[in-house]
Amino acid sequence: MSDHPFGFGVPPEEPEDGDEGKKQGGDGSGQGPADNPFGFGGVNPFGGAGGDNPFAAMFGSLNPNDLGAAFQQLGQMLSYEGGPVNWDMAKDIARQTVAQGTPDGVKDASVGPAERSWVSEAIRLADLWLDGATSLPSGSGSAVAWSRAEWVEATLPAWKELVDPVAERVGAAMGDVLPEEMQAMSGPLLGMMRSMGGAMFGSQIGQALGTLAGEVVGSTDVSLPLGPAGKAALLPANIAAFGEGLGVPQEEVRLYLALREAAHQRLFAHVPWLRAHLFGAVEGYARGIKVDTAKLEDAVGQLDPSNPEAMQEALAQGMFQPEDTPEQKAALARLETALALVEGWVDAVVHAAAAPHLPSAAALRETLRRRRATGGPAEQTFATLIGLELRPRRLRDASRLWASLTDARGVDGRDGLWEHPDMLPTAEDLDDPDGFVHRESADFSELDKMLGEAAEKRLTKDEPKKTDEGPGASDETKDDEGK
Repeated sequence: MSDHPFGFGVPPEEPEDGDEGKKQGGDGSGQGPADNPFGFGGVNPFGGAGGDNPFAAMFGSLNPNDLGAAFQQLGQMLSYEGGPVNWDMAKDIARQTVAQGTPDGVKDASVGPAERSWVSEAIRLADLWLDGATSLPSGSGSAVAWSRAEWVEATLPAWKELVDPVAERVGAAMGDVLPEEMQAMSGPLLGMMRSMGGAMFGSQIGQALGTLAGEVVGSTDVSLPLGPAGKAALLPANIAAFGEGLGVPQEEVRLYLALREAAHQRLFAHVPWLRAHLFGAVEGYARGIKVDTAKLEDAVGQLDPSNPEAMQEALAQGMFQPEDTPEQKAALARLETALALVEGWVDAVVHAAAAPHLPSAAALRETLRRRRATGGPAEQTFATLIGLELRPRRLRDASRLWASLTDARGVDGRDGLWEHPDMLPTAEDLDDPDGFVHRESADFSELDKMLGEAAEKRLTKDEPKKTDEGPGASDETKDDEGK
């Protein structure tokens, strides 16, 4: 689990693979996410370094002389009166980040007819192969090819649902630090604090989503249904970049990633409780977020409208931490286990469907596993936004458990466990997969028989008594019984 929920503080370092471009934001400037956890980077229109000015992410694309537009955007930020996150700002910054392109210089581009055609064909073929690997029917009502900007637009509603509970908790704490007698007299100050808080969250989230949009290959990379229901989506430009240097035919890369997207769609479409279960676990975790009020009070005491960096610096000091309570730990364990089970099931099912058709299936499977194990974009962004990480060990354990269930109980027996959350393996079962797989199912036939007999007796007892004296006598008998 991340030590800094919502990414406040220095984010996890990337593996030391010699790629200095990644460590320095791709351009060697040192202003990328690793240097600034809020994503405030880029060119500073006021003449200073981007990392020294928290408004650089908003104004970086402006002409240095265009101060009028810069101050207009600043005014919009301070006048924001929406929810805990300024999502308009988040979307704008995400799209600006996408427009800048990835560190390797690849720009976003509209998807052409040829790309839309192969995406549709790949999803269709993937669903055909999956029919033999799972009992869950197709969940892809349509297949679409997205640009990076389209991914941002399409997934934003899901990100709102995920992030707002955490931001709401933090926003409430910002107003609670003032004494009650002062709160009534500090309306303008509280409003400005909330506006600045919403802007800071919006900036951080926008930067993270814009970066993630340059790396994801579909709508389910974080093991959550981020896109519209029933719509399988792939990003052709990112799939092409993913396949470079693997030594695997591009067609096989496309089909393998299409299999993963289609498998996720089946699971989320035909396990109706799953989405609410996952998102509810995030909300439950958010309720346990606590705020270091001493740090927040100090930040409020030093709040200077002309120096917004002060609040940013306070937030960056790890002000928000998860409660160390049984409820918080349970919410965290529930979410991490559920995500591992989802990803493990997809991993096992896709491998079973791909192995007979794709010579490179095993190599692609291991590539994706390593991508997750080294802190790939999905895990890092998820941890940045809500302070949670999916442990790679759990993913591999879950995959082995699902594969063992297939061998022991067949496809129907394995997939039948998704009928109810109480039937799924627990975190302890992931520690002992063989014990779960070979555990004998309880025989409820005798219990069902006993319950049925008891219900029948109750119905018989509750039936009106029959007499030979007709309806009138029956009513009279009831009156006598009531006396």
